[in-house]
Amino acid sequence: MTQVNLWSSAEHALWYLAKADSIPHRTEGEAVLLEEVPKNARRILDIGTGDGRLLGLLKCDRSDVEFVAIDFSPTMLEKVRTRFAGDKNVTIIEHNFDEILPDLGKFDAVVSSFAIHHVEDDRKRSLYAEIFEILEPGGIFCNLEHVASPTPALHHKFREALGISEQPEDPSNQLLDVETQLHWFREIGFGEVDCYWKWRELALLVGVKPV
Repeated sequence: MTQVNLWSSAEHALWYLAKADSIPHRTEGEAVLLEEVPKNARRILDIGTGDGRLLGLLKCDRSDVEFVAIDFSPTMLEKVRTRFAGDKNVTIIEHNFDEILPDLGKFDAVVSSFAIHHVEDDRKRSLYAEIFEILEPGGIFCNLEHVASPTPALHHKFREALGISEQPEDPSNQLLDVETQLHWFREIGFGEVDCYWKWRELALLVGVKPV
């Protein structure tokens, strides 16, 4: 089956931005992520930065940190470049993470917010391995993600909670269950692996690179 990814479409990107703030409980997951990323981190990578929402939240308490943000949606890139125009601590890179990550150096933390579920499962796993390699020892990976429900009924309840039960499924979504992804984290070598927060199909998956 050919993978469909609509994120190069301005219409799809703008549709998402219009509803992003209304996603139930999203701020709870973001708050837990912010607690886990060390305040003394020196370099942070944001994979699939979108309009820079998560990066902006991280910068509130980490103004002197060097941030690198990657995305491939032209609309999102325009938004994030405008948002951080003139900020010397933010580097924005156009990159489709269907492809291997570019050489960006090492990071104390890697974060992602509702982005990695858009790639196929094999790519999810290989991307997690690449993230492990670019983390400094003791570095943390926090993936706030859209995951698969255990049953069709629970998936329907999630869509009802978002008010989209009557809309077609998003063909860009390649959802995967929490347990499989946490298992991959452990296989790759991450420690302190767990789902740190979850509400229906929204989950924060975390792993730390051993020292």
